[in-house]
Amino acid sequence: MEKTIIKIQGMHCASCATILTKALSKVEGVKNVNVNYSTEKAAVEYDPTIANKAIFLETIKKKGYGGFVTTENNTQEEAKIKKKELAHLQMNLFIGIALSLPALLFSMVFMTVPYREFIIWMLSTPVQFYIGSSFYSGAWAALKNKTSNMDTLIALGTSAAYFYSVYALFFGGEQYFEAAAVLITLVILGKYLEAVAKGKTSEAITKLMQLGAKTATVLRNKKEMKIPIDQVQLGEIVIVRPGEKIPVDGVIAEGYSAIDESMITGESIPVEKKKGDAVIGSTLNKNGSFKFKANKIGADTVLSRIIKLIEEAQTKKAPIQRFADAVSAYFVPVVIIIALITFSVWYFIAGSTLSFALITAVAVLVIACPCALGLATPTAIMVGTGKGAKAGILIKGGEALETAHKLKAIVFDKTGTITKGNPVVTDIVTPKISQETFLEIAGSIEKSSEHPLAEAIVNKAKEEKVMWKKVSHFKAIPGKGIRARIGRAEYSLGNAKMMEGVELSSWRNKIHTLEEEGKTVMILAEQKKILGIVAVADEIKEDSPEAIKRLKALGLKVYMMTGDNERTAKAIAKKVGIDNYFAEVLPEEKSGHVNKLQQKGKVAMVGDGINDAPALAQADIGIAMGSGTDVAMESGSIVLMRNNLLDIPKAIRLSKMTMSKIKQNMFWALVYNILGIPIAAGVLYPSTGWLLSPIIAGGAMALSSVSVVTNSLVLRIKRL
Repeated sequence: MEKTIIKIQGMHCASCATILTKALSKVEGVKNVNVNYSTEKAAVEYDPTIANKAIFLETIKKKGYGGFVTTENNTQEEAKIKKKELAHLQMNLFIGIALSLPALLFSMVFMTVPYREFIIWMLSTPVQFYIGSSFYSGAWAALKNKTSNMDTLIALGTSAAYFYSVYALFFGGEQYFEAAAVLITLVILGKYLEAVAKGKTSEAITKLMQLGAKTATVLRNKKEMKIPIDQVQLGEIVIVRPGEKIPVDGVIAEGYSAIDESMITGESIPVEKKKGDAVIGSTLNKNGSFKFKANKIGADTVLSRIIKLIEEAQTKKAPIQRFADAVSAYFVPVVIIIALITFSVWYFIAGSTLSFALITAVAVLVIACPCALGLATPTAIMVGTGKGAKAGILIKGGEALETAHKLKAIVFDKTGTITKGNPVVTDIVTPKISQETFLEIAGSIEKSSEHPLAEAIVNKAKEEKVMWKKVSHFKAIPGKGIRARIGRAEYSLGNAKMMEGVELSSWRNKIHTLEEEGKTVMILAEQKKILGIVAVADEIKEDSPEAIKRLKALGLKVYMMTGDNERTAKAIAKKVGIDNYFAEVLPEEKSGHVNKLQQKGKVAMVGDGINDAPALAQADIGIAMGSGTDVAMESGSIVLMRNNLLDIPKAIRLSKMTMSKIKQNMFWALVYNILGIPIAAGVLYPSTGWLLSPIIAGGAMALSSVSVVTNSLVLRIKRL
């Protein structure tokens, strides 16, 4: 399966998103579609052997919209289109004000001017058919798709007022030219303010895009050349001087420096880099010069992947959005029916004038536009995911954002999550052989292992400068240890589970003492004879105890999961303040423990994104640790770019704040319509004389959309 993001042009309201979602979902080979009205983007997951991007663009075009596939190279084009659309709205707004304001003044102030009605007609007509042309084209597109949208309501309402006024101008009666003109201008004003506000919701992505380097100095034919960033080739040697941004990802081939990686890790202290060390594109070189080999370019760089991840997150819908989509789908037809009933009741039953019945129906059509409802969820998710990204918390979409605040339990992997993942040898007990011989055997057989504990033993052996032995028949046994041969002798190195049939009674007290101190003990045996034991300890991260304390304060039950035995697990858990833990857990058993906990409520799993992948996938929320590594970014629903456990309670608080904003937005959008429609229909007129004019209804409708976006933007100033 592949994913692509398409920028949509010409969307007017939430109904447009529904039309395109249905159309793209029907394309053969498409697995999943999310069209976001707020970001004006479609995220399509599809089988590339059946469907392709050209088919998606053609489908979008057939529905009356434009679009193009977003890539690394057209982000500037996107910004230009946005700027052009905003300028067009601004120009239409100025023209609308310049024509509708005089029309309003002639209607209400300069009432004795000759040919006043004809002047108002002439001023209103360009507003109706030039400024309002987008509403007609939108309504026509909806009609062709056998549906209706916000444009349908505006086009119907203003056209009814305008054409009735033309009739009244020649045959007598009250005219509403200025009402239709002012109404269109107010809706354009609302759209302009909404576009400005929506632009602010995507600032996080814009700022990330600006972080990237624009040029690179490369070595070609033994000559230095300065080229645009998109012309750098894989495997090419790139030169970086002091104060320059690193253009792409790669590995240092020559030289050394200190690099500011704060944009990825959040750590302000520059990181020392030497030959063989990885460098990340768009990070800042501080004081040294070096050459590096480019190994990731374009869309594969860490920064590009982060941007893509955020874009995908912002197109994904939260489950709560389904409610808004369901309401919006039926809303417009229901409103049209209510408007017709309103007209019929006032004109045929109550016996009011034609103009009175018409104006109440128009007010109903205008005030009921479901834009605010359509914007309620996506704008809050855009701001929430953007705020998270700025804090180094990448949240992969609305579902993760919505689920995080419902969590009942959180499970931590120990190594590399609660601990630093860089264990060191603390004790070696060898009564029968020398420490040097022990390290020669243990270090040699562990050289082939990728386990963090093996690395500790190998590093200790290197420190002691032991002679390496030739190893054969190496075999790793997950959750237990390793077995290998040196010459004809067969050795086992691992935990007690590995030592089946080996007599351990004389060693138990020493093993027990070391494990009580939170150390992991490994036993080295030749056949059935124990040669010695080695204890390894992994330092606890400084932020682990405080993060766990904060999670408990949020009401979560915290668990730790480790392959260590009971005593070691208990010691580590006690140090960080965890009351519940699972010890001696094999990698394949982790997801089973998560599954059991899920029977009591929503569960999050925190791991490094590699050996914890099944458990991360099983959990309701998978939280992957890792400073932008490929596996970490693919695993889980939330990625902590700064490797800081304190970001987990921040992510949960962000979820709570975002969901609070969504609920506020939806509440006010629904209450606004529930209260506004009856008032516009004239329910209060017989008892109070209150009647909502179309102009006030239009202003209220525009204000409701802007208020929803503004309410979402308040998230930006909230502290996590």
